[in-house]
Amino acid sequence: MPTGVSVYSRQILSGLARAHPEAEFLHCYRPHRFLKSFRESVPANCRRRLLAEFSRFGSAALFHGLNQRLPEARQRRAVATFHDLFVLSGDYSAPEFRRRFAGQARHAAEAADLLVAVSRFTASQLEDLLGVEPARIRVVPHGVHRPAGRLPETAEREKIVLHVGAVQRRKNVPRLVEAFERMPPGWRLVLAGSAGYGAAEIFARIERSARRAGIEVTGYLAAAQLERLYARASVFAFPSLDEGFGMPVLEAMARGLPVLTSRGSALQEVAGDAALLVDPHDTDAIAGALRALAESSDLRNKLSGLGLARAEDFSWDAAARSTWAVYCEVL
Repeated sequence: MPTGVSVYSRQILSGLARAHPEAEFLHCYRPHRFLKSFRESVPANCRRRLLAEFSRFGSAALFHGLNQRLPEARQRRAVATFHDLFVLSGDYSAPEFRRRFAGQARHAAEAADLLVAVSRFTASQLEDLLGVEPARIRVVPHGVHRPAGRLPETAEREKIVLHVGAVQRRKNVPRLVEAFERMPPGWRLVLAGSAGYGAAEIFARIERSARRAGIEVTGYLAAAQLERLYARASVFAFPSLDEGFGMPVLEAMARGLPVLTSRGSALQEVAGDAALLVDPHDTDAIAGALRALAESSDLRNKLSGLGLARAEDFSWDAAARSTWAVYCEVL
């Protein structure tokens, strides 16, 4: 199950190369990823390069850092994409990671000619946490892939509440587990994702749950396995405490799943009026929303339709076009 940054990088790189065959693109990989990159092909107008902290690509008209990071060496022109700043806004990571991330983020914010924020929420964090002037920020939302084939009807789905994302403190999994314990009998909770920061205490909480037999923790899933889960589930629950975008919300909507997500951070911005929004700190509110979804197929059908329409507003082609427009502005 690739990370959101990984999905973003692949979609933007392939979309730009496809839309602009006249341009040449260098795909730059840090040493630990360079050899692995050869497992996948690149478009004909792309070449691979090794990237180190002091790499300077003098022949390139512009360098784009896809994950809120730029090389130490000054580039001719530079753009940096910022996905989120939760490392700076909450206790969601180890102190050493927080220190390293903060330094890299500040350097990228200072060195880039323009900054791409994936949501208005992330743009506001750039202003508030890093002091970036609004004139240097461009908002370019993520896109979403739509699955091929027919989507399952509500009656064909199983009594599964699905959560997709790392099992970590920021994703608010303990409150989701507690809320799930109040759902009607027969429902199951599936947590699809690898272990993240604070996972040990979350796994301990799951083991203590009165509904332990109805909770499945899958670990890492390949894309095909995740698609099968999306097709089986009846409800998608994503009550995260802090998100710079929230790509799983759009993925679930594009697959016809009714969505429960958080009010606040970027999630409300992405979901619009197509999801049940709750205070992520309020377990009672999460539990009440889950029960409402479990007990009403009409509500599930309504949110499914709203979600499908909402997902149509986001595409990777549009994200690539907007990114190219940022390049042209810088150049």
